[in-house]
Amino acid sequence: MVSSRFHGYTLGHLQKDLMAGLVVGIVAIPLAMAFAIASGVRPEYGLYTSIIAGIMVSLFGGSKYQIAGPTGAFVPVLLGVVMQYGYEKLLIAGFLAGIIIFLLGVFKLGRFIKFIPRPVTIGFTAGIAVIIFSGQIANFLGLHNLEKEESFLLNMKEILLNLHTVNIYSVLVAVISLAIVILASKYLPKIPGALLGLIASTLVATLFFPNYVATIGSTYGTITNELPNFEFPQISVSLVIELLPAALVIAMLGGIESLLSALVADGMTNSKHNSNKELMAQGLTNMITPLFGGIPATGAIARTATNIKNGAASPLSGVIHGVVVLLVLVILAPYASAIPLASMAPILMFVAWNMSERKEFAHILKTKTMDSLVLVVTFLLTVFIDLTTGVGIGLLLALIAFVKLMSGTLKVSKVLPDPADKLVKPEMVKQDSNCPQINIYTVEGPLFFGSTERLEEEIEKILRSSPRILLLRMSKVSFIDTSGEALLTNIVKHSKFQHQQVLISGVQQQPKELFEKTGFYQLVGEEHFFSRTGDAINKALSMLDVERCKGCKQFSFDECTALSQQQAPKPAVLKRKRKRELGLT
Repeated sequence: MVSSRFHGYTLGHLQKDLMAGLVVGIVAIPLAMAFAIASGVRPEYGLYTSIIAGIMVSLFGGSKYQIAGPTGAFVPVLLGVVMQYGYEKLLIAGFLAGIIIFLLGVFKLGRFIKFIPRPVTIGFTAGIAVIIFSGQIANFLGLHNLEKEESFLLNMKEILLNLHTVNIYSVLVAVISLAIVILASKYLPKIPGALLGLIASTLVATLFFPNYVATIGSTYGTITNELPNFEFPQISVSLVIELLPAALVIAMLGGIESLLSALVADGMTNSKHNSNKELMAQGLTNMITPLFGGIPATGAIARTATNIKNGAASPLSGVIHGVVVLLVLVILAPYASAIPLASMAPILMFVAWNMSERKEFAHILKTKTMDSLVLVVTFLLTVFIDLTTGVGIGLLLALIAFVKLMSGTLKVSKVLPDPADKLVKPEMVKQDSNCPQINIYTVEGPLFFGSTERLEEEIEKILRSSPRILLLRMSKVSFIDTSGEALLTNIVKHSKFQHQQVLISGVQQQPKELFEKTGFYQLVGEEHFFSRTGDAINKALSMLDVERCKGCKQFSFDECTALSQQQAPKPAVLKRKRKRELGLT
């Protein structure tokens, strides 16, 4: 509950939250407007998002320190939705994404989002960074007459075709903003470099060459200081079907980034967040935000880290951050119209550079493993096609790599007891020195759809040798899926058809539960399952055809000597016995 998150709250904590909330609010303002503009919508929509998301996620989320709002990860996705469907449908897609995220939390699926392979997340994050960075080149250079395209290559082509329209004043403003952002982050870490660069470069442009650079006002119109109106979107089944793919991508991104941000907060504060509660709060937020014109929001890693570094003591700092953005919107919004687009471009470029995960990218690339391929493919497809394709193909490649790796971990080895210590060992099996009636195999590793081929190949050899008893030692098989169970079922049925018996020893809990559910346990027979291999071998010895043991020189077991030296029956006796077995007498 909300109240429990403020247990033991003091005046000292309030002072820390006020300072942290003020700083994060100031940091959030330029970023909120910049992300909104980069997403193809008006800058105030980003402010609306910061206000609502900042307050709601802080009050109801699963992390004490999470700061939510518009983020760079959403930029290429939201821009694509706006270009294809328009702003109104973006709001509906955001609303649907909120429902999906909320349901992920309700059904406690938060932990599964964290299972997305690292190469995939690094790949699409780096790809998003490239898209954000390249998307600001035009504003940095002050280019005009560009056709906005969804494709990265087409956008690069537009920039090249319009390089002759470079505005030297825009470049100067952008360089001033970029220099201040970089220097402030290095020498004045306590001061929000983005805000400082925005203010300084705007003042330079306004005082020395007004009307020579494109501003928020000249491009989008004046930012009003009015609060947004509540409006519930008109949703139909056909509209849901049309926007569901976009909503799923937004939900996936929102869920991943919010939980990653919460994990960062945990690491910085030695705390632990509630993943499912966080998702429910993020989902509820994304259902409410579009009703007031806001764009999709998620946990913002940089702002969350800033919140913690400035002494945040409770979720109240996030609420204060939202209130600060609200006050700025109401009091100072009209003045924001004078901000040059060239002032905001370096801020987004700096954000893209920081979110690019370039060190992690290089680290995975150096491994020269299947992870490297997953990383590069995800990155390239995200940049040159789209995020959905990049993540989808990346996950598929990661799954193939995982199956290939795990399939190699299954080992099947034929074993026999060592007379010295009575332990079964592979090295005791020698060429032409084996028991013709009892075959013992040790199975190690997970037995699932990707590894059954290895066991199947070995079993074919076993069945061709027609042993009277097949003993499978499975104490080192930690997991079996239905594909593995189906293979074992076929082995047992084939053995029964050939009048052979399968014994199994050392079954672990998960395989045992699966066997009971599928009926495999009953098929084999409870009396043929053993906890210890020794007991299973004793059972196998009791089932031998002792007539076949007479004269055998394999001596695979201690009992073999006595069984082999039994007096062999006369040929006439054997002939009569075979006739009786065949029903001829």
